[in-house]
Amino acid sequence: MEINNPEFVITFTTILVSGIGIILGTAIPTTMQGKAVLKALDGITRQPESANDIRTTLLIAMALLESASIYVLLVILILLFANPLLAQFFG
Repeated sequence: MEINNPEFVITFTTILVSGIGIILGTAIPTTMQGKAVLKALDGITRQPESANDIRTTLLIAMALLESASIYVLLVILILLFANPLLAQFFG
C-alpha cells in the first residue's frame, strides 16, 4: 500500500487519532475519579457521621465519570472497526 494512497492516509490518521483519544479519554476521567475519592475520604475523615451521604454522592459521581470513558471507548471502536470515513469518501 502506498503512503500517498488516500485510503492509507485516512486509515493511518484514524488509528493515530484513536490511540491519542483512548489515552486522553481514559486518563482524564481516571484522574478525576482519583481526586473525587480523595476528597470523599477527606470528607468522611472530617465528618464521620455523614459518611453514608458522602458515599452515595461519590458512587453517583464515579458512575458518571466512568460513563465518559465508556463513551470514548465506544466511539474509538466504531472508528477502528466500522470506519465511516472510508465508506463516505471511497464508497
